This record gives sequence, C-alpha cells and structure tokens, in this order.
Amino acid sequence: MLQKTISPVDGRVYVERPLATDAQIHAALKRARSAQQSWRRVPLSERIAAVHRFVDAFVAQKASIAEEITWQIGRPISQSPGEVRGFEERARHMAAIAEVALADVDPGPKEGFRRFIRREPLGVVLVMAPWNYPYLTSVNAVVPAILAGNAVILKHSNQTPLCAERFDEAFRAAGLPAGVFQYVHCSHDQAAAMIASDGVDFVAFTGSVAGGHAVVQAAAGRFINAGLELGGKDPAYVRHDADLAHAVENLVDGAFFNSGQSCCGIERIYVHAALYDDFVDGFVKLTGPYNLGDPTRADVNLGPMVRTRAAEFARAQVDEAIAQGARSLVDPASFPADRPGTPYMAPRVLVDVNHGMRLMTEESFAPVIGIMKVSGDEEAVRLMNDSEYGLTAAIWTGDPHAAIAIGDQVETGTWFMNRCDYLDPALAWTGVKNSGRGCTLSRVGYESLTRPKSYHLRLRT
Repeated sequence: MLQKTISPVDGRVYVERPLATDAQIHAALKRARSAQQSWRRVPLSERIAAVHRFVDAFVAQKASIAEEITWQIGRPISQSPGEVRGFEERARHMAAIAEVALADVDPGPKEGFRRFIRREPLGVVLVMAPWNYPYLTSVNAVVPAILAGNAVILKHSNQTPLCAERFDEAFRAAGLPAGVFQYVHCSHDQAAAMIASDGVDFVAFTGSVAGGHAVVQAAAGRFINAGLELGGKDPAYVRHDADLAHAVENLVDGAFFNSGQSCCGIERIYVHAALYDDFVDGFVKLTGPYNLGDPTRADVNLGPMVRTRAAEFARAQVDEAIAQGARSLVDPASFPADRPGTPYMAPRVLVDVNHGMRLMTEESFAPVIGIMKVSGDEEAVRLMNDSEYGLTAAIWTGDPHAAIAIGDQVETGTWFMNRCDYLDPALAWTGVKNSGRGCTLSRVGYESLTRPKSYHLRLRT
C-alpha cells in the first residue's frame, strides 16, 4: 500500500512511500531489541560523540532539509531553515548535559555501605512525531533516548515521511550501529499494534488529544509509560504595565508564525483595559503587511495551512464567532491568495469575543486570534485557566515579581514573561490537563527515558 504526501503548496503528490508490512515491522522491533543490548554497554562518552557526528551530518544538509519542509507542510522557505537551527540547539544541549543527567545518584554516606542509584535505559523507544514541526518535536525524544542507551524506532506523520528518512541518513553517516535507530512508515493501526506488542518499552507521542487517547488505549494492557504532548489553546495576557510595542510585535508573530500551526502558538489574548484599544490597533496594523502566498518564494512570510480541511475548520470557527457577535478586523479580501476551498487562509483578528465561542475555547491551529479586554490580573487568570488545555501561557509586564505571582496561579506547563512560542532546551517541556503528561528536554527529560536501579552494597560482614 502506498502512502502519499500531498503538498499544500500546489496540491500535487510530493512523496510516495510504501507502508511497511507487519513482517517488516516485527523484524524492525527484533533488530532494535538486539541492537539495544549492545548499545547500552557503549560508554556514554562514545554515545555523545556519535550524536555530535549525527548533528554535524544533519546540519550539513540544511538547505535540502529546509526545502523539503516547505514542500511537505507549506512553511515559507524564509522560515524553514530556522527549524534546522532549533534542531541543532536542542540536540547539542541534550548531549552536553547527558553526563550529569545520567550520572549515578549518591544518596549520601552510610558507614559500611556503598549506595547509589543508577539510571538504566528502558529498551526500545517508539517516537511518534507530528508534521507541524517535524524535526523539533521528534528530536526532543530521539536524541536523549539514544544518548540514554535506548534503541529508537521513529514513526513520522504521513505528511512528513522524508523527515524520518533524514534522521536515518544522518545516523548512518555518524556510524551509529545498525538497529539502534530505525524508522517505519506505517498505518495508525500498525502503530497501535506495535505499542500493544512486547517490542516497545516506551512511547513518546506528539499529536492530537484523540491520538493521545489512542496511544493510551493501545498500551492499556501493558505496564509501559507514554509521554504525551497533545493539544493547546495557549493564552497571553498583556498587563497594564507592558511595553506595548514589544507585546504587539511578539504576539503577532506568536499567533501567525507557521500559519498558526504551532503547538505553543498563541491562540487567545487578554489585554488590560488601559492598553486594549492601542494594542488592537497595533496588532491589526502589524498584521496587514503579511504576504500570504507561494511559500517557495523568498518574499512570502505566510504560507498555506497543511490541508484544506484544516483551513475550512478554522474558517468555520471564525464564521460562527461572527454570527455570535464577534467582529473581524482584517478583511481576507486584502490577501488575494486567500481562497475558500484551498489551504491558503488569510490571518484573522477578532474582537468582541467571549468564551461562549468555539474560537476562544477549541484549538484552532490556524492563523486566527481572538482578543478580549480584561479589567486586571484576577480576570485574566480566570480566563486563562478557563480551558481544557495547559501547554504554555505568557504575560507581558514590566514587573517580574508580579509575573511570578500570576504564573503561580496559571494552570500551564510553561510560563513565559515578555516572550512566547519558544522552547528552551534547558527547561522541562511539559503540559497539564488535555495538553498531555510527561516531560521532554532538560535534565528532567532523561527521567522518563530511563528507569532507576538501586545498588545497596554492604562492604563489611
């Protein structure tokens, strides 16, 4: 059976790949299990060196990789190289902290004994990655899993099969032993069967809430864990003491970068009444110059959404909100490339919105933003928390003490001040509520990819 990737750029088939057979998947799992037994005994210093060679080989192909990203998902070619830079930053950081993160834990001296906790690899890690940031989402789990001594099987989105193959090419160039990293192109049912089998010891999944439920259901009969990064409806609060120009610039980019198809993109904004009118005016003014069009052109900074049905879903949210009393401040007619029935969608800015509208509560994953006026911190916190999601949230303020105090009240995995839509690899990447569970990146990210083993040695008898 062939898997076809339809490019949102022009609607043509960009990639065709055969799906693996069940026998091929079984063989891949068997190879991974065998290879991991040897890989776990390779000194950590050698595993770190292999990862650095892998990153070198990957970055050397950055021009081709960026072009493939643009054709597979529609991100403007002016922005696609940034994913390669982010990939390198995260991979090298996780390699740099591996010795500390994976070191034995000393609980302190006890006379006559030697005691420590060792972090051992889990075995075979299945990484299931989405299309929207195909390398940034997958590197979060692939690289630390390899560094920790696991074998990895990568199942990428059917929209971005070339990304899995690029991983494989770079690991081969780095001299990684055969079987330590593999990829499979397979169906959802085949992926579920892998999880349910005894060939997988951990699942790292990034995707929809429905996909997360499917992963948990597939693993229900087994005692394995799954790290889940799921949906989001990330809020921002512009406080009365914010630097207005800075807030506008950051939030326009945070809402519309990658056509709004970012896990931690801003989807709803709450602005203090004292700044509201000026903020809205500035936001609309900065949105106007966006150039929606063919993402392979260097002058375009807003490409198509990944699929027509995704754009139509967002258009329906907007139309419904307008019917309920919202006002749209950006005329899609001023963006000639915006055409219903295509994935090309103009940015939308809506006011007079409320939480009775799907636009403010349901994930849009599109270049769509709703802006609400609030009276102060208390109302902002209440509205930010009025969501089934909790991946990131952000505040614009000149007062870091207030930012921390407010952040302590907001139900979120990451709390930003004066920035948004960014992952610092030194910090834990995690979500709450329907945004998922578990953690990647940082020293904490290694904990889910290893198991503790205690050593209790009596030195004298």
